[in-house]
Amino acid sequence: MSRFLFVVPPLVGHINPLVGVAAALTGRGHQVAWAGLPDAVHRLAGQDARVFPSPATWTDGPERPADIRGPEALRFLWERFLVPLADAMAEGVRDAVEVFRPDVLVADQQAAAGGLVAERLRVRWATSATTSAEFADVLASMPKVAAWNEALLQELRGRIGAPDGTADPRFSPHLVLAFTTQELAGPPARGGDRIRWVGPSLAARPSPAGFPWEWFDPERAKVLVTLGTANTDVGERFLTECARALRARADRMQAVIVDPEGVVDAGSAHGDQDKDLLCVPLVPQLALLRHVDAVVCHAGHNTVCESLWHGVPLVVAPIRDDQPVIAAQVADAGAGVRVRFGRATEARIGAAVDAVLYTPGYRAAAREIGSAFRAAGGAEAAATHLELLARDDDTYTASTRAPEENAV
Repeated sequence: MSRFLFVVPPLVGHINPLVGVAAALTGRGHQVAWAGLPDAVHRLAGQDARVFPSPATWTDGPERPADIRGPEALRFLWERFLVPLADAMAEGVRDAVEVFRPDVLVADQQAAAGGLVAERLRVRWATSATTSAEFADVLASMPKVAAWNEALLQELRGRIGAPDGTADPRFSPHLVLAFTTQELAGPPARGGDRIRWVGPSLAARPSPAGFPWEWFDPERAKVLVTLGTANTDVGERFLTECARALRARADRMQAVIVDPEGVVDAGSAHGDQDKDLLCVPLVPQLALLRHVDAVVCHAGHNTVCESLWHGVPLVVAPIRDDQPVIAAQVADAGAGVRVRFGRATEARIGAAVDAVLYTPGYRAAAREIGSAFRAAGGAEAAATHLELLARDDDTYTASTRAPEENAV
C-alpha cells in the first residue's frame, strides 16, 4: 500500500474536497497524513486525522480592503496571503515529507509550499485544484501582471523550492485533480493533459445541529442565500437586499439566509418565528441543498458545485478572487444568472431569482451539469488517479526517514 500526504491551506473550501479523497484512500488500505493547520484539518477531517503542523499557528493576515478589485485584489492575495502562507508552511511540509515519506504528495493550488518542497525533495506530487479559475489563465490579457506574478513565484521558489526548479506550484507536471468537469469549467487554457476532471468530492462533514426542517412550507419554493465562510465582512448590504427581494415574493417562496454576523434587517423578526425568512448563522448545506429550488451566492466554487450537483440553478454575485471566473462559467453554461455584487438591488436580485426559478432552461442546464459531475466519479475517481501515480515506476521518494514524532 502507498502513503499520501495532503498539503492544504487553512481554508475550509480547500480542505473539504480532500476529506472525501482521504477517506477513499484510507478505505482502500493506504496511509494518509496531512500537512496544514491542525485545528482546521481536525475540524473537517476528524480528530483521528494525522496532521503535521504546517504552519503550527496562523492568523488570517491583514484585513483586506472591501473595495479592492482586479489586479489590486490579486496583488493583495499573493503578497499578503499566499506567499506569506507558503513561507510559513515550508518547514512543516519538509518535516512531514522526511518523517512520513509519502509516495505521493498532494498539494492544494493555494498551498504553494507543497509543490515547491516536493520538487526540491524529489517527491512525485499532484495538484488539488478545488477551483477551476486557474485553468482559465485570466492573466493572459494582462502581460505586465502576469510577469509580476511569475517573478513573485520565482522569488518564492528561490527561498523554499529547488534552486534549479521549473515547476509552477499550481500545476503539477504529473497530475492535476480538477474537482469539476468541463461541462462547467469549459476547455482549459492551462494544465493540458495533466488534468483529470473528477467532479466535486462530496463527503460527510460536521454540520450544525438543530436546523428547523419543520419550518419549510411544502407549498412554496425554497431559496438559499449564502456568501460562504470568508465574505461575512462585506455582506450586510447584499444580504439585506436579498431579504427584501425574497420577502416581497413571500406568497410563493421562502428563503433561508446564512447570516453569521446577524446583519440582516428585513423588517421582521429573525429565526423560526418568521414564516417567510429564516436567518441563521450556519446551515447543514449539503443536506439543505436537497430541499431548495434555487441558490443565491457569491460564486464560491464549492457552493456552486454543490448546488449544481443537486441540480439547483443559481444567482451568482461574485465578490473577489476566483469568483468572477466561476460566475462566468455558471452563466456561460446556462445554469444561472449573474448579478453585480456591488450594485445588486432588491429589484435586480428579485428578477434574477424569478428567472432561475421559473425559466426551465436554467434548471435543465443545472441538472445536466449535475449529471456530468456524478459521472466523473468524485472522491473515488480522484483516489484512483492518485493510486496510479503512486504505482509509477519513476516515483521519487524522500531520501531520509526521521523518527515519527512530529505528527499531532
